[in-house]
Amino acid sequence: MAHRVSTGGVIAFRLGAHHLTERLGEGGLLDAAGRCGIQNSPPGSALLALHARVRNLTQEQVADAVAGEKSLLQTWCMRGAPFYFPASDAPVFTTGVLPPTEAAMRHLVPGVEQALNKLGMSMIEAVRLTGAEIGDVLSGRRLAINELGAEIAARIARRLPKRQRDIWQEEGPYAPGQPLGEGVVHFCVRILTLQGVVCFAPRAGTKAPFVLVDEWLGHPIPDTDPDLARAELLRRYLRCYGPSTRGDFAAWAGIHIGDTGPWWSVVEDEMTQVEFGGTAWILTEDLDALRSAPMPKGVRLLPPRDPYTQVRDRETIVDKKYHREVWKMVGEPGTVLAGGKITGTWRSHKSGRKLDITIKTFGSLPDRDRKSLQGEAEQVGPLRGASSVDVEFDSY
Repeated sequence: MAHRVSTGGVIAFRLGAHHLTERLGEGGLLDAAGRCGIQNSPPGSALLALHARVRNLTQEQVADAVAGEKSLLQTWCMRGAPFYFPASDAPVFTTGVLPPTEAAMRHLVPGVEQALNKLGMSMIEAVRLTGAEIGDVLSGRRLAINELGAEIAARIARRLPKRQRDIWQEEGPYAPGQPLGEGVVHFCVRILTLQGVVCFAPRAGTKAPFVLVDEWLGHPIPDTDPDLARAELLRRYLRCYGPSTRGDFAAWAGIHIGDTGPWWSVVEDEMTQVEFGGTAWILTEDLDALRSAPMPKGVRLLPPRDPYTQVRDRETIVDKKYHREVWKMVGEPGTVLAGGKITGTWRSHKSGRKLDITIKTFGSLPDRDRKSLQGEAEQVGPLRGASSVDVEFDSY
C-alpha cells in the first residue's frame, strides 16, 4: 500500500528543500543554485531568487561568482530557459537535460519543426552543422544570438546543396527579414548549450552574449555518462518537487512524457510510491524528511518564475482561483510567501533611484507579516540598484 502524505507535509518538505525555511549562511550561494538550478528570466529574477535563499546576498557577490571566480555558470537549460547553476554541477544541468533523441530535441525547442521539414533536414543534422562552425565563429569573442546566428547561418549556407541553400536563405517565419536558416541556428544553439559547447557571459546592456565554455572556464565541461547525469537531475528534481510524477517531471524539464524513460528508469529503484492526489513518487531516502518537515515561518518576496513556483501541481501551493494572477503568459508577477503559504503577488517599478513595490494579497495580512514584508522589500531595493523603497499594500 502506498504511503499517504498530506498537503501541509509536502509544502513544508519542498520549502525546506528549496532553502525557503531558513536562509543559508553567506557562503551558501552555490548550494542554493545547485538544488535545482535558478531560472534567470525575466533577467534579474535569479538574483532575487538567490537572495530569498541566502543571507545578506549582494549583486557584487553574484557578479563575482559568475565573472570572477566563474563558480556560477549561466546557460540555456530546462525548458530551453536560461538558468544559473554551479559550474561544478555543469554535467547535471547540461548532459543531464540534453534530450537523447530527435523527437525529444524537437519537443525541447518547439517551433523548429516546420523549418526543418521544409529543408528536409533532421534536428541532429542541423545541430551538427551549427556545431561544426561555432568554434571558429565564437573563438575569442562574445556574440549575442542575432550576431552569432547570422555568421553561422552564412557559413552553413555555403555547405548546402543549391535546393537546400535556397530554402535556407529565404525569409523564415521567426522574425521579419530573418533568413529561415538563421532561425534554425538559433534553435540549434540551445542544444549546443546542453552539449557543453557554449554558455552565457554576463549581460552587456540588453544583450546576453555567448562564449565558448572551454574558453570561459579555462577547461571543457567534464565528460559524464549521460545515465549518471540524468539520474542526478531527476534526484534533484524529486528533492525539490517531490512527491511527483513522470508527467510533472517532463513538463519541468521540457521533454515529452513519453521520453522520460532515460531519466526515470535509472532512478526507479531509489523511489517509493506515495498517495498524494493520486499516485506519485519520492526518493525513498527522503521519506522521513517528508513526514517530519516543520512548517516554515517568516516571509519572502519570490521573483517571477522562482524555482519554488515552477511546480507543476500548482493547486498544491496556490488556490486555483488565483492561478491566473500568479502564472501569466506575459508579465508574470513575483509571489509573496508568508508562513509557508503563497499569500499574494508583488510587482515593482523603478524610477531613478527609487523603487516602488506593490504587494497584493489574497486575503487579510497580519501586522507582523506586513512589517516583515516591508523589511524584505527594503532588502530588494539595493539588488535592483535603488536607494529608497516605497511599499504599498493592496488585496484581491
